[in-house]
Amino acid sequence: MISRRHICSGIAVAGAVAALPRLASAESCQTRTRANPHGLSPAQAIDALRRGNDRFLAGTTQNCDLIAQVEATAGGQAPFAAVLGCMDSRVPPELVFDQKIGDIFDIRIAGNFADTAIIGSMEFATVVSGATAIVVLGHSGCGAVRGAIDHVELGNLTQTLSHIQPAVDAVAPEGGSSSDAVLVQEVAEVNVGMAVAGLHNQSPLMAGLVAEGKLMIVGAMHDIATGKVTFLQG
Repeated sequence: MISRRHICSGIAVAGAVAALPRLASAESCQTRTRANPHGLSPAQAIDALRRGNDRFLAGTTQNCDLIAQVEATAGGQAPFAAVLGCMDSRVPPELVFDQKIGDIFDIRIAGNFADTAIIGSMEFATVVSGATAIVVLGHSGCGAVRGAIDHVELGNLTQTLSHIQPAVDAVAPEGGSSSDAVLVQEVAEVNVGMAVAGLHNQSPLMAGLVAEGKLMIVGAMHDIATGKVTFLQG
């Protein structure tokens, strides 16, 4: 005889099984390597990131064997995109775009600005390694942007925040306060736009790829309250 206890236990087990992460298909888990390059156009690369964020938001992220990815990429890599993001712990690009080991180059710095070192790194990602898309990823409630608005001075952080000051001056030439959430968001978006322009204007190599249709450089904003990434262009 099947008791109520057996039924409840069965329901609990079924629920636990349903809650387990679903294994992704072998095709979706295929690692990008020198032997298996990505072959994505700039538009396709951006679309892959959009779809990855859609999966992230829907809770249907790919569940692949990480150690298998480590082993597959040991002999070389072929990422399809590069992301210049903020160091904020709530905005990890591989997670919010649902990408695997070997899929994207990930450069992170407070305020996601593009200085000479970062531009050079992006030239490596694109000109040398073949990534066809760059996303400059800002986010809501950015602490670096708030610090720049409030003219924070603290050790080497003072120099770091100076890279964001042009965006602050463009939005609020007469000054403002980081308590103004609308101002913080607007400065963050302008700062993203300036980084995108810097990658274009300060690198003839990447500008050439863009002109040839081999590279797309776009800006995007991540909402830390929802996880949604909104592309500002592209």
